[in-house]
Amino acid sequence: MKYCENTEYMLDVLQRLLAADSPTGFTEKATEFAVQEFVSLGYKASVTNKGCVLAEIGGEGNPVIVTAHLDTLGAIVAEVKKNGRLRISNLGGMRAVTCETENVRIYARNGKIYTGCLQLMNPSVHVNPKSGTEERTLDSTEIVIDEDVHTKEDVLALGITNGCFVCFDTRTVITESGYLKSRYLDDKLSAAVLFAFAKKVKEGAVSLKRKVYFFLSTYEEVGHGGKGGLPSDAEEILAVDMGCVGDGLEGSERKVSICAKDAHGPYDYSVTNTLVNLAEENHLQYAVDVYLNYSSDAQAAVNAGSDLKHALIGPGVAASHGYERSHVEGAENTLKLLEAYLG
Repeated sequence: MKYCENTEYMLDVLQRLLAADSPTGFTEKATEFAVQEFVSLGYKASVTNKGCVLAEIGGEGNPVIVTAHLDTLGAIVAEVKKNGRLRISNLGGMRAVTCETENVRIYARNGKIYTGCLQLMNPSVHVNPKSGTEERTLDSTEIVIDEDVHTKEDVLALGITNGCFVCFDTRTVITESGYLKSRYLDDKLSAAVLFAFAKKVKEGAVSLKRKVYFFLSTYEEVGHGGKGGLPSDAEEILAVDMGCVGDGLEGSERKVSICAKDAHGPYDYSVTNTLVNLAEENHLQYAVDVYLNYSSDAQAAVNAGSDLKHALIGPGVAASHGYERSHVEGAENTLKLLEAYLG
């Protein structure tokens, strides 16, 4: 399917960003990508002490921070087992049940990258007739390394030790019908939306009515991405993060979601109401929902004591924290709402 130039750019950024492994705590590749992309668009970007990316997009007065996060779920080696397999510990909300049989990259301490796969222990149905009913947990699964290793010593000789990061394949697909399928659309799809917005500002297609900072965080999946490094003059923070899709919710993959409340409490009513009114006035596909099992960098900032009005929007994403799915229309509706609110 053919899209407008800016949407094509957004999808290109999305694919390149998804290709950069960046589990929480191991985000240097994504940080470098973001800085270089801001520079290529004509912006200056800085990196905070803990690795978040900050760029001033332009505008004057009433400063607002617009944030998305670069870090994803993933895993870290918790034990090199006697049989040459790896026991892993999750980073963020990664669960074994959604990652079984997924290919991985293991970043060794010596700089080498090895491949492997997450498998149930004794997974063959021809050997283990209970393999279909056994619970999938981080204790019942293990990483099988694609090297001739049979002992702990064999693995250590490769440079793989406890604390090495394990990154799962994204299997990114963009269908002709506009569906986006990949791991880690949460939240790299939102980051791609922000880059598309920044491009339109630089090209003069959007004129800002207030001062806008973009803040791409690196520890959102473990709760403290927005707790430090924010511009001190800001009055407001708008998180652009995945919108939830599922039973009991109005959100869908084709809509921009506006969150009224998450697990930590309500978002600022005045800002949220303004976003709803703008979605209506601009005839956007949108939903207003309450997320009971969710938090964001905007909430993290407020919980850390920042005196900011806060709100949350984002493209609808199905099967979150698994093999996720969204749609180009959901990203475009999110971009249009950002344009209406900031431009």
